[in-house]
Amino acid sequence: MKKTAVEWLEKEFIKIESTVGVYGVMYELIERAKEMEKEQTLEFIRNTVRKILDEDRQAPFNLEQYYNETYGK
Repeated sequence: MKKTAVEWLEKEFIKIESTVGVYGVMYELIERAKEMEKEQTLEFIRNTVRKILDEDRQAPFNLEQYYNETYGK
């Protein structure tokens, strides 16, 4: 499974948590950032698929499923 930039940042926060303390709000921000990153990724894929496919054809795969399989839930 690939690691996103936000997931990398989350792991870095966890590494330093014991020495400097990362408060609960940081985890909330990380989760929000992951959701934003997911939406941006899906929007990019949607736009790319629209350009490739005819207007009448549907995408050959479910974008949400593709994202979850590639990056996890």
